[in-house]
Amino acid sequence: MTSLTNGDAGSLNKVPTIKFTKLFINGDFVDSLSGKTFETIDPRTGDVIARISEGDKEDIDIAVKAARHAFDNGPWPRLPGSERARILLKWAEIIEENAEELAALDAIDAGKLYHMCRNVEVPAAANTLRYYAGAADKIHGEVLKMSREFHAYTLLEPLGVVGHITPWNFPNTMFYIKVAPSLAAGCTMVLKPAEQTPLSALFSAHLAKLAGIPDGVINVVPGFGPTAGAALSSHMDVDKVSFTGSTQTGRVIMQAAAKSNLKQVSLELGGKSPLIIFDDADIDKATELALLGILYNKGEVCVASSRVFVQEGIYDEFEKKLVEKAKAWVVGDPFDPKVQQGPQVDKEQFEKVLSYIEHGKKEGATLLTGGKTVGNKGYFIEPTIFSNIREDMLIAQDEIFGPVMALKKFKTTEEAIKSANNTKYGLAAGIVTKNLDTANTVSRSIRAGTIWINCYFAFGDDVPFGGYKMSGFGKDHGLEALHKYLQVKSVVTPLYNSPWL
Repeated sequence: MTSLTNGDAGSLNKVPTIKFTKLFINGDFVDSLSGKTFETIDPRTGDVIARISEGDKEDIDIAVKAARHAFDNGPWPRLPGSERARILLKWAEIIEENAEELAALDAIDAGKLYHMCRNVEVPAAANTLRYYAGAADKIHGEVLKMSREFHAYTLLEPLGVVGHITPWNFPNTMFYIKVAPSLAAGCTMVLKPAEQTPLSALFSAHLAKLAGIPDGVINVVPGFGPTAGAALSSHMDVDKVSFTGSTQTGRVIMQAAAKSNLKQVSLELGGKSPLIIFDDADIDKATELALLGILYNKGEVCVASSRVFVQEGIYDEFEKKLVEKAKAWVVGDPFDPKVQQGPQVDKEQFEKVLSYIEHGKKEGATLLTGGKTVGNKGYFIEPTIFSNIREDMLIAQDEIFGPVMALKKFKTTEEAIKSANNTKYGLAAGIVTKNLDTANTVSRSIRAGTIWINCYFAFGDDVPFGGYKMSGFGKDHGLEALHKYLQVKSVVTPLYNSPWL
């Protein structure tokens, strides 16, 4: 039975003192010009953790001016790539030295599992810096052989000032996924963290200064989307915006970029990812993958396998085992190492997930397990599984961003492919089969940016990640991410005695 644990006796001792609550601009922590603050909430209890300085348009202006000055006149874009790499590598070491504090900040601010942050996500952030540090001194163009009597070559140059807007589900991870490649390219930046989870971004800004990142290169301005986010997206002196979040907000950012200086935009948006399980799958492993795919990080994952399609030959046994494992899932204090699922990030998301569960019931889906809150405080929800899904139901079409799975039976491979593609999104998909022909056929047929075969959440710094359709465009990870922050300049000169025109 799903249970709520209160954490081990030492869990409260792991909660760090909150050191940084102000805007980080031009190398210093400063109050917002308005003096306004907002609350950041502990989703375990609903209590206030701290009050954070609230950035607005005027604060974004100051931060962008600092980033522009650092780009136009400062050392960072002009340093040899090897020197930028040295500083990034030092920063990675400092991250590892402060891993416990970074992990604890995301645990109390976002409800994430402390042990996963400490042992997986924070080390991965350090390795992201190391990956792009390795690329910083390998940025170069090409020599071109023109068909006419000219000599030509290309230069790869940093794009300029970048506006990063990060989501609340992976605050620390997304900070480094965006900051690392843009720093390696030589850009400067202003980053707006999600208002729900500003703490780790502010702490990371402090660590960046310790590592030797020059003043003005990284600026962090907490605030709200309609104010600080809108100001960053529409700012005439920002050369690019990189955003991860909802499709609805992505549309607004694109419109703001188009109406201002036509700045470049890259978007990693929503998902409604399918997991397709064929008759030949190992049922125990398949149920584990299915649960991991929807319950990891309490379902607050853009690539969560929220639609699970199971072939009819194993469907009944799969459903039985899936429900048994879901009922045994442990929900509770994210500092407790025995806990598998913490609280939803805030009250708004908590209520949104519960409303979708009610929609599922009203639309006629069968509730196999879950569907209720856990405990009498905080934002905890039981792992929830619906069966007898119609593909026009809201729970089968909308991104819920919570621990809610839609389960459906299928007969043929063609039917599974059609169902998998019956979504406006195209971020990721999973396939579970022992048949190589099936795996190859289905992976080539699904319109999604990442396909996992017999695994799930298999990310890596060297594997490009991004979506199709309304899941956005532009890649994080890999060298593709580095090139998002570079622009190509062509240089042409005439050869000796060749005509100029």
